[in-house]
Amino acid sequence: MNIEIQHETIHTNGITLHVASAGPTDGPPVILLHGFPDFWYGWHRQIPALAEAGFRVLAPDQRGCNLSEKPRGIRAYAPDQLAADVIGLADHYGLDRVRLVGHDWGGMVSWYLAMTVPERLHRMVILNVPHPSVMRRTLQRSFSQLRKSWYIFLFQLPWLPEASFRARDWEGGLRALRASAQRGTFTKEDYARYREAWAQPGAITGMFNWYRALMRVPLPRPAGGTRVRVPTRILWGCKDIALDAAMAQPSLDRCDEGDLHFFEQATHWVQHDEAAEVNRLIIEWLGM
Repeated sequence: MNIEIQHETIHTNGITLHVASAGPTDGPPVILLHGFPDFWYGWHRQIPALAEAGFRVLAPDQRGCNLSEKPRGIRAYAPDQLAADVIGLADHYGLDRVRLVGHDWGGMVSWYLAMTVPERLHRMVILNVPHPSVMRRTLQRSFSQLRKSWYIFLFQLPWLPEASFRARDWEGGLRALRASAQRGTFTKEDYARYREAWAQPGAITGMFNWYRALMRVPLPRPAGGTRVRVPTRILWGCKDIALDAAMAQPSLDRCDEGDLHFFEQATHWVQHDEAAEVNRLIIEWLGM
């Protein structure tokens, strides 16, 4: 089946987002939320499989990334704004409830949505990112995770992270991808796509501002508490160099309903390393 991916720009939460979409317009809606330093293309191994399974797939470039708007200021990248973008996206397409799949930062946004607007979500899949309260507690108690998270503190500096990423025709950014992935995970075509996305005006600062807002903008405690009532499946590549797999089970423990699948040989980029099995588990869970 030849799956056509369409592209459009929509208005949401006072900004514009570029959205890649595929699948039948009347299919169950799924929103795919990418992480850092990614954009919609980070789901290119999932979009055709989900569309072929009958889902209506929406994969935005989140704010600050690739072709989406890049508002100025660190406060513009606070979690409540990121979450409001997704709700606005759903509203734009007339969707009362959606299925969410989030990786890395996209997973963090998904956790936040599940805690604050569970009535808007049907089911959720999280890839390689812990529940926010688990991440916070682990950083306070685990020197091992604190050491792995050194880059978060580096990213707080002005201009230096951007300069490092741009170094030698984006070799700095590509090196970060290679260091966190299995050998051969990313192809030459993938690297060309990433270079093009990162080169969009304002994109690099926009992406780093996600991390800057994390440290500088207080996150209000959700009114309904931090328990997750949305059915949640967690997929975790155990060879993630940035996030300890020990955080996966405590994250599941904060969910009323869900399960956890480890991929022993996969990295942070589990949706690439184990695409076929990840696709199967996503489709199975979201189709319930």
